[in-house]
Amino acid sequence: MAPTRWQSENTEAQSRQYVERFAELEKRGADLHGEARMLDALLARKSSVLDAGCGTARLGAELARRGHRVTAVDLDPVFVEAARAHTDLTVHQADLTELDLGVQFDAVVTAGNVMVFMTPGTERAALSNFAAHLVPGGVFVAGFATDRGYTVGQFDEDLAAVGLELEHRFSTWDLRPWHGDAKFAVSVARKPSAAR
Repeated sequence: MAPTRWQSENTEAQSRQYVERFAELEKRGADLHGEARMLDALLARKSSVLDAGCGTARLGAELARRGHRVTAVDLDPVFVEAARAHTDLTVHQADLTELDLGVQFDAVVTAGNVMVFMTPGTERAALSNFAAHLVPGGVFVAGFATDRGYTVGQFDEDLAAVGLELEHRFSTWDLRPWHGDAKFAVSVARKPSAAR
């Protein structure tokens, strides 16, 4: 399989710099939990969450701190090592396009540009796996930059193709309104309930 955009554009040293950068930001008291606040508002208490493309798992760890049950997955071994430092998470190293954990979740989230760092052309396969890992009525939330090779339009086509229904779109994690010139898209989609 061709390398992901993340693997093509980053080295192990750059992954380690990423981990160190966020550790330093946390030490300085930077607000790193905007995504978690938004997701926590969407979720019922003690929801099961798949943090797909978890990176250092800062989002998953914060959701776990807020009482949710989190499983985190990433392909990058440096990130998986960092994520495993959060002992309240279940962490797997896996390719999202081949993901099969054998369990469904109340929510799946891909923050931090996960969708635009995949191998070009594999995004729909990953979205299909996310849909398969959602319970009926489960929510999928993705945040990614709009200036990359994978567009919001392509994302919407892929969502529809795998049976996920777009409910909301914002231009930031703090719910600022979506507009066509936005540099970032936060999309909330849902797997249809069994009974409609």
